[in-house]
Amino acid sequence: MFESIAKYETQMWQSIGETFVMVGISIGAALLLGLPLGTLLYLCRKGQLYENRTLSLVLNSIVNVIRSFPFLLLVVALIPFTRLVVGTAIGTLAATVPLSIVAIAYYSRLVEQSLLEVPRGTIEAALSMGASLPGVIFKFLYVEARSGLVLGLTTSTISFISFSTVMGVVGGGGVGDFAIRYGYQRYETEVMIYAILVMIVLVQLIQFTGSTVARLLDKR
Repeated sequence: MFESIAKYETQMWQSIGETFVMVGISIGAALLLGLPLGTLLYLCRKGQLYENRTLSLVLNSIVNVIRSFPFLLLVVALIPFTRLVVGTAIGTLAATVPLSIVAIAYYSRLVEQSLLEVPRGTIEAALSMGASLPGVIFKFLYVEARSGLVLGLTTSTISFISFSTVMGVVGGGGVGDFAIRYGYQRYETEVMIYAILVMIVLVQLIQFTGSTVARLLDKR
């Protein structure tokens, strides 16, 4: 068993690096675009500070369509867009395009849900003190919802790792692709089990870290 694993050690480390690249870029996209999108979804809801039924309907429709689209089909459907953005539809960098789009939609919904848990009284208190809209968002909403935002990002990251396992269809590589190519297709079950164990350990570390940080930030 150990001889089989050692034989593919170089490929395994390369696959882990590819997974980190795909997940890392998708996390960056989730924070840079998913966080503000989720905030806008919250603000545009009925009864909120920036109530706008038309914009809310449009944004919710887009997010719902992306989240409900089968991921593998989305990857294939986005090949022309991916080629337009990065110049190719094959490779690890190309794989980050559909993964980032899903990450933005997925995390934005979790951000909205976290902000909805902030007591209405907190917002009213901020407005009564003369806080501007950016002030309400950054000094009150995000501060009160920080624990939920971290947990949401943790959940999203684990989902991104799961999504990355199918990126072998566009040559994205990753641990999932390694398990299929070197384990399943070559009938080396021990190699596939090793790759699965690596994924399990990675997910457990992320969950533990995210839960710990969220618990430390939760002052309720």
